[in-house]
Amino acid sequence: MKRRIWRALAASLVLVCAAALAGCGGGSGSATKVKVGEVTRSIFYAPQYVALEKGFFKEEGLDVELQTTPGGDKTMTALLSGAIDVALVGSETSIYVYQQGSEDPVINFGQVTQTDGTFLMARNAGAEFDWDQLKGSVFLGQRKGGMPQMAGEFTLKKNGIDPHADLELIQNIDFANIASAYASGTGEYVQLFEPQASIFEKEGRGKVVASFGVESGNLPYTVFMTKQSYINNNEATVQKFTNALYKAQQWVDANSPEDIADAIMPYFKDSDRDIVISSVKRYKEQGSFATDPIVDEAEWNNLLDVMEQAGELKERVAPDKIVNNSFAEKAKQAK
Repeated sequence: MKRRIWRALAASLVLVCAAALAGCGGGSGSATKVKVGEVTRSIFYAPQYVALEKGFFKEEGLDVELQTTPGGDKTMTALLSGAIDVALVGSETSIYVYQQGSEDPVINFGQVTQTDGTFLMARNAGAEFDWDQLKGSVFLGQRKGGMPQMAGEFTLKKNGIDPHADLELIQNIDFANIASAYASGTGEYVQLFEPQASIFEKEGRGKVVASFGVESGNLPYTVFMTKQSYINNNEATVQKFTNALYKAQQWVDANSPEDIADAIMPYFKDSDRDIVISSVKRYKEQGSFATDPIVDEAEWNNLLDVMEQAGELKERVAPDKIVNNSFAEKAKQAK
């Protein structure tokens, strides 16, 4: 009699667990939610949108909720406050946090872009471009302390131009308003991301004459990062996230600008497909999209050089302080 009772109870437990697999650690309901904040919506971040649209995050059992948190300061505030779990932002922001002596440092774990993403546009471009043409001009740059501006100044100095003495540098305009300021007539030269550069070329407002990405070299320009405490408590989740990123990076590397554009169009619904293709093509041709999530030491040192020259670095920060490549290395091994 007792055996029959125990068998009945065991069978009931099996049925209950089968009916609630999500609660027992299985089934579609067990996806882990990860809140991601991107510093801006940009074609520059194509691998992220590919990972979302192609289902690479879902394959890893993750439910990624993406939000745009405009500006590096707002993105970092959201991360530090716990409003988001992971940030896609310039790696310089993690250095700024470290320099302030944070007890819970922000750790770079997955590189997305490996060059600057801006281009130099000339309002009245001649047949041939020479950097000396910028001397005495009005240059519409980017926000002080941000990677676009630091990479821009690094490039100007590399080409023999003192940005604070040889030209009129405007850098007090919010990132979101730079393109409209140029369109309204401000500046003879402007530093722009895609797709705005391609849009202005199509509209006849100017011509792209140089790439700051090419000129400033490889560096961990945009990286997925999170707090050390989040990694400590969610190591498996960070690994799955990095696995999905690597799948997306490999997909982007193997596919055409047209295919990539079609994959990311849901995130740029108001954009012209030809402009998106043109933007992806430019970034792909100059190697802006990282093909794996690893932040290597040479890139990191170049970043420090750029920040040091801009006067934004208190001390050189060794990569092992705020870079963790272990997740990227495991993702590559598992492929």
